[in-house]
Amino acid sequence: MNGKRVVVLEEREFERLVQRADEWEPPMPALDRQGLYPAREAMAVIQARDIIRARRKLGLSQAKLARLAGIRVETLNRIEKAKNKPNVATIEKIDRALQRAARNTR
Repeated sequence: MNGKRVVVLEEREFERLVQRADEWEPPMPALDRQGLYPAREAMAVIQARDIIRARRKLGLSQAKLARLAGIRVETLNRIEKAKNKPNVATIEKIDRALQRAARNTR
């Protein structure tokens, strides 16, 4: 189509793939020589996994959670990839947004 290759899928399959695309979680960092995880990197992964799991449980996309938290989608994406170690204020914004979303789904 217009010189580009395209793939046609049934809508159900497309929705399944979209859902699966959001199922990954960042891996724990490599162990050091003593067999321990580097603390800062491990904490970033644990924090990322907690946010991802809470967001999924509430059925929120990254864009929706970022909007509710008043942060950029790119910021949330980096946090969820454990590439960004956010400050306390940012984590509080995300936490408050998750709590509000949880109250609204009851």
